Amino acid sequence: MLDQASQARRSPQGPSALRQRLSRWDVKYAPYLFIAPFFVVFAVIGLYPLLYTGYLSFFSWPRFGAEHGDAVGWANYSHVLSDPVFRKAIVNTIGIFLLSSVPQVIVATVIAALLDTNLRGRSWWRMSVLLPYVVAPAAAALIWGAIFADNSGLANEILRVVGIDPIGWHSDRFASWTAIATMVNWRWTGYNTLIILAAMQAVPRDIYESASIDGANRVRQFWNITLPSIRPTMVFVIVTSTMGGLQIFTEPRLFDTNLQHQGGANYQFQTLTMYVFNTANSATDPYPRAAAAAWLLFLLIVGIALLNFLVTRAVQRRSLR
Repeated sequence: MLDQASQARRSPQGPSALRQRLSRWDVKYAPYLFIAPFFVVFAVIGLYPLLYTGYLSFFSWPRFGAEHGDAVGWANYSHVLSDPVFRKAIVNTIGIFLLSSVPQVIVATVIAALLDTNLRGRSWWRMSVLLPYVVAPAAAALIWGAIFADNSGLANEILRVVGIDPIGWHSDRFASWTAIATMVNWRWTGYNTLIILAAMQAVPRDIYESASIDGANRVRQFWNITLPSIRPTMVFVIVTSTMGGLQIFTEPRLFDTNLQHQGGANYQFQTLTMYVFNTANSATDPYPRAAAAAWLLFLLIVGIALLNFLVTRAVQRRSLR
């Protein structure tokens, strides 16, 4: 009898027990409910189209057909991989990516380091670096397209003044890559600068004070304190820049003065996303072949992003030894 009474006192009944149960559920399941909306939206507008695109790439679907046709296996992938235009698009995409993302991250880190000092008007400078990001991509591409015009562009006029022959920014392959990369760097460098600057400002100031007392100058503090402290943010910036650089579309499409938007007369600056778009608007079995090209682009992005992550992780482990 006494054991039953003591057990009844230890196990609350009624509303008190219900409140305790709800409290445990709140602590246990509430975080999952908070993040659930993102994953639901991602599943609807991100994951489902991705999976359906992969499914569609194994079928034949005429342009004006109501339903897809017969299964063709890997034929769409074979057609895309054997297309010389697709191979050119891969080289163009990687070339523009290297000319844009690599200098972009370096310059953004340097500017962030300068803005992290006791600079006069720091708020104004920090706001000004983000102004190019506010400009609409179409407007920015049109302005830079006029600057890099072959005949009457500002860039060639400056070259004429200094005695250099004008450059065919649209006809020369490397020159077109440089022009497009300049547009991308102008737009995204300030955005990455503010992300890196936020990480730099989170580094405790007393570490720098101790380093100064020990005789470390600003350069040594940057290499030995700042960069190791913001390494996770640098990984994030590098990975996002990689994904964005490999999916570039607006700048090369608007840079193309040809009404067909093929990425140049000889496809000299057509990117992979332009190839997917143009394939989807072609006349012969467009959607499955565009889906196959989109999945190849997806695998390329995942592969390069994973390579960036592994290299950065290896550098981090070596620095910690």
